[in-house]
Amino acid sequence: MSSALFSPSEAALVLFGCFFLLLAIRVPVAFALGLASLPVLVLEPRLSPMVLFNETFKTYNSFILLAVPFFLLTANLMNAGGITERIMRLSRALVGHFPGGLAQINVLLSVFFAGISGSASADAAGQGKLFIEAQVKEGYDLSFSIAVTAVSAVLAVIIPPSILMVVWGGVISTSIGAMYLAGIVPGLLLGLAQMATVHAYAVRRNYPVYPRADMAELVKSAGVAIPALMTPVIIVGGILLGWFTATESAAAAVLYAAGLSLFFYREMGFKQFIAAVLDSGKLSAVALFCVGTASVFGWLLAYYQIPKALLSNVQTWGMGVIGVGLFIAAAFLVVGCFLDAIPAIIIVGTTLQPLAQSVGMHPVHFAIVGILALAFGLVTPPYGMCLMISCAVAKVPLRFALKDTMIMVVPMLFVLLAVIVFPEIALFLPRLFSPEMIN
Repeated sequence: MSSALFSPSEAALVLFGCFFLLLAIRVPVAFALGLASLPVLVLEPRLSPMVLFNETFKTYNSFILLAVPFFLLTANLMNAGGITERIMRLSRALVGHFPGGLAQINVLLSVFFAGISGSASADAAGQGKLFIEAQVKEGYDLSFSIAVTAVSAVLAVIIPPSILMVVWGGVISTSIGAMYLAGIVPGLLLGLAQMATVHAYAVRRNYPVYPRADMAELVKSAGVAIPALMTPVIIVGGILLGWFTATESAAAAVLYAAGLSLFFYREMGFKQFIAAVLDSGKLSAVALFCVGTASVFGWLLAYYQIPKALLSNVQTWGMGVIGVGLFIAAAFLVVGCFLDAIPAIIIVGTTLQPLAQSVGMHPVHFAIVGILALAFGLVTPPYGMCLMISCAVAKVPLRFALKDTMIMVVPMLFVLLAVIVFPEIALFLPRLFSPEMIN
């Protein structure tokens, strides 16, 4: 690096300075990442602006990233086919009689839908329209209704299939199948933590309860919902059995969702099908454009060896796996407040990977800690995409639901801490069902 125009510290100052300046003047993150890279590419004699195009399109030439539009299309087909209502009926039969019945249904539906969509923002938008107004009509506080909807939506990035896990696997070369298995228990623990918080709210504020469903209703609701709930089984099971790769499993999920919606439930016509395809295309373009520009930014960080310079002092602290896990979680928690999860994985994940390796932290454990920590950024300002969507649905400012949202987040932090301190919470399912992936 002696012949380079910029030293690692100077390059970092230019890259991050330009990036945060662009964010401050409200340039979208994806554009800010690409534009922040341009000054270095123009000024550095050994580089050229063509690197921006070359690295962006090199990133898109990835078989793994094809899973992103397929998973988004699966979720949209499920919504258009009336599958959400059937899963909601099952959720009501299972937990409607718990204190805070409708809010409990909201959380459980997010658990079920997380196994179908893989997209937290899609979950927040869909369930916001479904639940927020309905909860207010039943006597729930508006701020609490928004908080439950936003916080439960983040389960979609942890419970498989998760789009963030696909991106992580493509960028940091970690087994997607192993991450899918590793995300199940932490995701369910987060769901239980949210339901316990709802229970506490409901008891204190005397929220309404539905009558307990009888066995006949439980069996009937399960019968109509089980075909839809087989989607995550097909995705994860197909990978574990060696039938598909992660991308092929996403394509299989699209075919299964289309078959259910068109021929089994028969609630989706040709117009709804085309609308679902177009909407998935728009969402995929946004997500993948961000992946491309973040990859250029990350490539420049690696070119100037900025991660090595940043971590040189950290590695002298003598931290063990737990200490490094806490450091990684703290880094992602802070970054997630300001940056979308996908560029955060590409920039921060690749930066912290050598630190995790240096203390022998398992790559799948590192991935789950990082993704869990990033999930909090979806409900914490100033970024807080899921909270922003839920507030937009309710037509209130972000600060209106902030207090209840932060209260809901606290028990979830204990789950993150438990996963850091006890890695087997995440690793025991991969070790049990697919040891070759975990090794």
